[in-house]
Amino acid sequence: MASLDRVKVLVLGDSGVGKSSLVHLLCQNQVLGNPSWTVGCSVDVRVHDYREGTPEEKTYYIELWDVGGSVGSASSVKSTRAVFYNSVNGIILVHDLTNKKSSQNLYRWSLEALNKDSSPTGVIVSNGDYDREQFADNPVPLLLIGTKFDQIPENKRNEVLTRTAFLSEDFNAEEINLDCTNPRYLAAGSSNAVKLSRFFDKVIEKRYFTKDPSQLAGFTDRKRFNFKSLHYD
Repeated sequence: MASLDRVKVLVLGDSGVGKSSLVHLLCQNQVLGNPSWTVGCSVDVRVHDYREGTPEEKTYYIELWDVGGSVGSASSVKSTRAVFYNSVNGIILVHDLTNKKSSQNLYRWSLEALNKDSSPTGVIVSNGDYDREQFADNPVPLLLIGTKFDQIPENKRNEVLTRTAFLSEDFNAEEINLDCTNPRYLAAGSSNAVKLSRFFDKVIEKRYFTKDPSQLAGFTDRKRFNFKSLHYD
């Protein structure tokens, strides 16, 4: 196969939310039989057709960097993890729909990755006003993916989906909710597949077609996140 241009997408979220299963599904279109804990970082590659079906169609490699650990890790672990955050073109934030804490922690994951040169340990998740405009100015495309959709009790589903809709709005990102053990959630032509393709197209556009050179260097070269307080209803 001829050499293809590529982009780097981080896959971030708490241990146990299903990042490895998600990456395997995205790259191999198969269910991961025996998922295990990720130590450090694991990288897999997805082949993506940018602007498929148009005259601009072109094939790219999407490198998916599954970063292990937790946001509660010691500062030394976070410093080691920071090496994975260089030259990032997009970020997939993954949370467990049955675990509210994993959703809250996405704020800290995003802070750690986008402010890789500073420490987010002073950030407190609490009720209060949240400045969505900070993400509106963020040049790094974000996608929010909720896992274990099948495990939400029917009588709790509306409540959970309402909560994730607010989360999506906070991050200025589209959301996909799925079950990583069922490929039909990403079936060709489905709304989830369209959202995923749209996200990867956006990542490629930011990397290869942006006219603003300041956006290519990474978010931290332009502006840092500075959350005064974060809310999570």
